[in-house]
Parts: sequence; C-alpha cells; structure tokens
Amino acid sequence: MLHGRAPRVALVHYWLVAMRGGERVIERLLDMFPEADLFTHVYDPDAVSEKIRRAHVRETFIGRLPGARRHYQKYLPLMPLALEELDLRGYDLVISSESGPAKGVITGPDAFHLCYCHSPMRYLWDHYQDYKSSAGRLSRMMMPTMFHGLRQWDVSSASRVDAIVANSNFIARRIRKVWGREAQVVHPPVAVDEFAPVDAVSDRYLWVSQMTPYKRADVALEAFNRLGVPALMVGDGEMYRHIRAHAGPNVEVRRRLTFAELKQAYATCRALVFTPEEDFGIVPVEANASGRPVIAYGRGGVTDSIIDGETGLFFREQTVAALMDAIERFEGWLPQFRPEAAVRNAARFAPDNFARGILGALDHHARLPLVAA
Repeated sequence: MLHGRAPRVALVHYWLVAMRGGERVIERLLDMFPEADLFTHVYDPDAVSEKIRRAHVRETFIGRLPGARRHYQKYLPLMPLALEELDLRGYDLVISSESGPAKGVITGPDAFHLCYCHSPMRYLWDHYQDYKSSAGRLSRMMMPTMFHGLRQWDVSSASRVDAIVANSNFIARRIRKVWGREAQVVHPPVAVDEFAPVDAVSDRYLWVSQMTPYKRADVALEAFNRLGVPALMVGDGEMYRHIRAHAGPNVEVRRRLTFAELKQAYATCRALVFTPEEDFGIVPVEANASGRPVIAYGRGGVTDSIIDGETGLFFREQTVAALMDAIERFEGWLPQFRPEAAVRNAARFAPDNFARGILGALDHHARLPLVAA
C-alpha cells in the first residue's frame, strides 16, 4: 500500500557509456519520473547527456573494477551477481532497460518490476556464433560453458519480472522464443519534432549507422559503387577505414556529422538506405520525419516503422544484388512518394506516445497510482 504517496521509482540500465537509443529511452523515463534513482553497471558522466548527469546514478560493483569504463563487457559473467546484490528495498516500481543484463535485480515482494526490452542479450542468443567466431582463442574456449550458464540465468531472471514491454513486434517474438514470455509492444521515443522536410532535395543517397559488420555498410557501399549513384555514408566503427578506402568517387564517407548537418543530410537526401536488421531502428524514423523515403532491408524492427510502398521500399535479401534491384525499383516508384505521408508516419513514434504506452502498461498490470510528466 502506498497510502496516498507517489511511488518510489528505480530505473535500471545496463551501462551508461554513450548516447544511443537505449539511453534516449532512459532520458524519457527520467522525464516521466524525475525523482527516480538510476542504477547501472558502469557510468561515464562525460559520455552521457546533461539530463542523465542530473539524475541520482548508482553503479554496481562492476563500475569499481579495473578498466570497467572501457572494457565493461569483459565483466559480463559477474553482472548477474552485481545486479542481484543491488538493494532495491523501499522501491514501489522498478523499470529495467534490458539489452545488456539489467532485468536480473531482486525486488521487494510488493514492488512491481516492468522490463522495457530493447532485445534479449544478442551475444547469448541469436548473435552468439558471430561473437564466438570473432573472439580470441581463449575466449572461444571459455564461451560455451560460460554462456550456457548465463543463458540459464537470463531465462530464470526473466521469470522474476512482473511484466515485459518490447520495443517492436520483432523483439516481442524474440522474447517469446527465448524467455517464453508475452510482451506488449511500446515503440521507443524518437524526437521527430526536431526534423522537418525542406524544398530542395538532392540526388544523393544517404546511409547512416555505426560501421560494424552486422550493419552491412559493405553491402551499401558495393551497391553505390556498382550503380555509380551519388551517396553519403556516415558512421564510425571498425569498418570505417575499409569503407573509406574502397569508396568510389561517387561516395563521400564521413565519420560523423553535427546535428545540424545530420538534419540537412536527412532532409535533402534522395532516400535513406538502411541495410541492417535492427531491433527497432531510429534512423529510418528520423528520415521519414524529415520527409524522405527509406530503402530498407525488410526484416526486424523496420517492419514496424516503415510502410512498404508508402513511406519506403523493402528489399528481402541482405545482398548487394537485392539492394541494387531495390534502388532501381525505387527510381520508378519515387513519383508516387508523398513527403507528408512520411512525416505523418514518423509522428507515431513521438516521445509522448512512448510515455502513454508505458503508463498504459503500468496501469494495466500494476495499477499503481502513477503521476508522471
């Protein structure tokens, strides 16, 4: 019983060492629950936003281990213990933000635990073989036994959660498969009002993402090179040097853009090309919010955010040939595209809709007297 007082809220996030989609979710949860305490394994104040720095952030013991800020993932086997050692007595509501281990906290008997799941841990499940093949020899020898135990903990800790919310229908299906739990879908918040169409559009295609292998920048680059179409590719990561070295004269490669430059790139591109299979994918929504269409690999969260044949086109294989075919089809389809339809579609993912979805899930499952911004 809360006896008329507002619930005491704890937010649990896997690590706070950069500003990506998961951290944007935390920002919006802090808007909703400004008095919440924030727990995480590793916290780097210089790498996060002012909004997160203003919160009361507490690290698990992982943050005190040598080199944790840079090599936190090496401490993955200790993270279940670190989460279970957190003292969450006195909290009425716990919201865990799960992609790395976060949901495995132990809550009080009267507390309600909602897990907002960006994805079950990829390195334990569907991306396991990719991580194993790229690991060093010693790690490859240890991973089968170590990860077997972590999978068992991952499933058992999922059973302790009172309710689960997924960021896309794709992730809801993954949750059902690996955890055996049903999940309501609430899409993550996207700052769609910060983007807008412009009158002058260029002939240049745009690719924006982190240049890591699974994002498939290599597929986009090879398609651009073979077709000879003008393109801008933006992103940093271990593939950056390879992409830049192999870019044809028609392709400009940049590590990063300022936010003003990014908005301009979105609004003036012929289309955004989106090659990865993502859990949700904020970049296609930002492109639609800028009034531009998306040519996307039609798997994963993008099937929630882009309307095939209306706000973009899908290609069905993650290959150069399939993307080249999609770009050629796109040229014939482009006169049918309406920027206003893309902007209207993107508005579905505004932060207020995320807040309503979370509060609706809490009201349905927890029936706590919540007061949130």
